[in-house]
Amino acid sequence: MTSKLLLLLAFISSSVFAQRIDEPFESQKLGAVRDISIILPPSYESAKDKKYPVFVVLDSEYLLDPVMGTMKYGAYWDDLPEVIIVGINQNKANEREYDSQFDENGLPAEQGAKFFEFIGIELLPYIEKKYRVAPYRLIAGHDLTAGFLNAYLYKDNPVFNAYLCLSPELPAEMETRIPDRLKIAQKPIFFYLATADGDLKPMHDRIKLLDDGIKAIKSDFVKSGFDDFKNTSHYSLVPNAINNAISAIFDGYQPISMNEFQEKLAKLDKGHTQYLVDKYTNIQKKLGFMPKIRLTDFKAIEAAIMKNKNYEDFMTLSELAKKNYPKTMLSEYHKAMFYDNTGEPAKAQKAFMSAFGLTPIRDLTKDMMLERADAIKGQLKKGKERNKKNREETEEAPVETPAETPAETPKEEPKPQ
Repeated sequence: MTSKLLLLLAFISSSVFAQRIDEPFESQKLGAVRDISIILPPSYESAKDKKYPVFVVLDSEYLLDPVMGTMKYGAYWDDLPEVIIVGINQNKANEREYDSQFDENGLPAEQGAKFFEFIGIELLPYIEKKYRVAPYRLIAGHDLTAGFLNAYLYKDNPVFNAYLCLSPELPAEMETRIPDRLKIAQKPIFFYLATADGDLKPMHDRIKLLDDGIKAIKSDFVKSGFDDFKNTSHYSLVPNAINNAISAIFDGYQPISMNEFQEKLAKLDKGHTQYLVDKYTNIQKKLGFMPKIRLTDFKAIEAAIMKNKNYEDFMTLSELAKKNYPKTMLSEYHKAMFYDNTGEPAKAQKAFMSAFGLTPIRDLTKDMMLERADAIKGQLKKGKERNKKNREETEEAPVETPAETPAETPKEEPKPQ
């Protein structure tokens, strides 16, 4: 296969799996037009009710591709959520340097202050008005822009929920200010920090000091990650840092794995449905949005219920399925499984037939529901015939007449003397 054909296939695949929109954005705050790139997830057009986190990528000329590659690969395996990626180009006329301007007190100044407001007051509202977004925002930067993005933590209500800070050039006092701000956070925040032995020593030392301050924080709202890469340059750390950061931010989002099933689910005597509810509640608390419960996770809970004979849980699982997949046969299927395993075949047959009239989902098909209902119907018929036969045999059986027994001979009274 020629290299041209491979490039063509790659282009077609990219077009199929995501939509990229490159557009100029006229900013009143900056008094200029900035080039932005918006990458919509594969399901955006088909899943009309679905909302997506927003991932802002600074220095998008070189950070956009590794971020997009990591997110798309993880989402393909359902280990990561789909997101709307917004890349901001900063390579014209030293834009990134002006965008990251701070004053001597360590606060955004001049063009830096304008760029700060451009993202928070103009760009994000534009994205949220035009696209379906979830209330969870991430931002990533490298070097100058990594130092700049931390300034959003100076706000009482930080704009972003997750910060990917890759080998930052820290403005004045930032290594102490960031921990102080995180200590008083009142909403979940994830802060990822990376450095490498290829960073300049003064930069490396300040980054380590910042990490020490963050690690000392005792707060249920703050989670953090840190990497100090060895034998790595200031620039080559980027791909590994992005992968590690994203994996840490979305830890727990993954579907129930075989290891999780064996180590946790299979060891529960009861409460399997509650385990599923708690898993997704924790995702919501961590990420600020509730993803739809996966069908594979419903199947895992079903398997655990069957393994542990916790059949009562099928009814609560049925209620949960009705909330998540209301027009499908999933809820009635779980109800039928409850009746089928608790000795109520007539009710099980009725539930399977009710499922037959609903929308198929994954491996639950109309043929399957009909086969299960017919199988129970056959068993019920055989049971009725067997009962009828038993009754007939009982009625036809000759009645045995008990043998006559001689009356007890009375004892003779003693004769008077």
